[in-house]
Parts: sequence; C-alpha cells; structure tokens
Amino acid sequence: MGWLDSLKHRARQLKQHTLTVYFAARDPRTPLLVRLLALLVAAYALSPIDLIPDFIPVIGYLDDLLLIPLGLALVVKLTPPEVLNSAREQAQQAADKPVSYGAAAFILLIWLLLAWLLVRWIGAWVGAD
Repeated sequence: MGWLDSLKHRARQLKQHTLTVYFAARDPRTPLLVRLLALLVAAYALSPIDLIPDFIPVIGYLDDLLLIPLGLALVVKLTPPEVLNSAREQAQQAADKPVSYGAAAFILLIWLLLAWLLVRWIGAWVGAD
C-alpha cells in the first residue's frame, strides 16, 4: 500500500469519525457539554479562520492536523458508549449510501452559473465607473 492509498484510508477514517461525532451530538442522550464540544470541533473544522493561518509553511496546517483529530477523539471519549455505538451505526449507514454524481454535477453547474453571473455583475459595475 503506497502513501496515497494510506492517505485515502486516513481521509475515509476521518470522515467516518466526523459522521460519528455528528450523529452523537444530535442524540439527546449525549451530555450537553459534549454536544457543545462537538459543535466547537465541527465549527473549527469548517471555519475559514484558523489559530495559525494556513499560508504559513508547515506550521499553518499543524493546527488542523492536531486540533481537529484531538477534538474528535475527546468527543468520542466523553460520549456514553451506547450513544457512540448508535452513532457509529448511523455513520456507517450514511457512508454506505450511494453517491449521486448527477446531483453533484447539477449543484456544480448551479455554482458555476452563479459565479459567472457574479463576474458579469462585477464587470458591469466596475465598467460603469
């Protein structure tokens, strides 16, 4: 197994853990503080603002490579086992669902159309000055 296969495997594992934490956070049996921690980890993972900006070589991605997995691990550790088992089952079912490439292509076309319209609007606005 090459480094690319290993990287793909790790990415699938991270996706699986993220889905598990998502479903655990939505479960009413999960303690409130754990739910809040899960929300913070997800918000940080999706936020464009980092503690260390990504444009700083090497160190910029270090916070993403450490904080997000550590946050996910902490949420998993603090989640009650019965909730975690249920969340893992839900995450597995969600991951096993087929991917709709047609729907993805349609959404991509909408985004491209919106980007094209935005560029035209900005061009007309700048040209009007």
